[in-house]
Amino acid sequence: MNLADYDVLSFDCYGTLIDWEAGILEVLRPWAQQAGSPLSDDELLEMHGVNESQAQRDSPSALYPRILADAFAQTGRALGIPVSAEWADKLGASVSDWPAFEDSGTALASLGESYKLVILSNVHRDGFAGSNRRLGVQFDAIVTAEDVKAYKPADNHFDALDGVLEMLGVPRSRLLHVAQSLFHDHVPAKRHGIASVWIDRRHDRLGWGATPEPSEQYSVDMKFPSMAAFAAAAREARSDA
Repeated sequence: MNLADYDVLSFDCYGTLIDWEAGILEVLRPWAQQAGSPLSDDELLEMHGVNESQAQRDSPSALYPRILADAFAQTGRALGIPVSAEWADKLGASVSDWPAFEDSGTALASLGESYKLVILSNVHRDGFAGSNRRLGVQFDAIVTAEDVKAYKPADNHFDALDGVLEMLGVPRSRLLHVAQSLFHDHVPAKRHGIASVWIDRRHDRLGWGATPEPSEQYSVDMKFPSMAAFAAAAREARSDA
């Protein structure tokens, strides 16, 4: 793969650009500690990830705060620990507070000099607007779950890319998808025949964290441990072109 062969980069946001695991744990950890749960952070994240994915399948048109609250309630039921409405609402309202990875803003600014930048996110518009203020980047197009009435790994986000590419005047062959989640992003990217780059944010940790293990086929054309490493490789490819 030559990164200079692409004109549009579509990004997953949460897990790739925004540290959603840190944000989720800011609510789940104190809740679990208050209840006396012995679960580790990774165990909490894994339970939440499975329950969030199920909530998204059950209610594909629900806004993301509702998904987060429903997943939290299911995690509590599985552990035998009640989740109050106050705790559920706290997680649902926390998206805009989730921190960006330290390298995200700088990497996106660099990439934006050579590529069109598109967001494909499993979140609602208001939630992403808050996150975008942390990233400080002007995206050329934004596609949220609220827009397409579904959550990845469903095909709706990737189907919507056809309209985005038409608007940008770029053929699909010049599109590259960039994401952390094999489950949410690289599986549907493969179904749609889209080349993809894996930003392996958990490369130095065991387990899947808040992202479920993929159960369908996926492919990855390139892999980087961070957005900084990917942006550096893209700059080098463009300079050699």
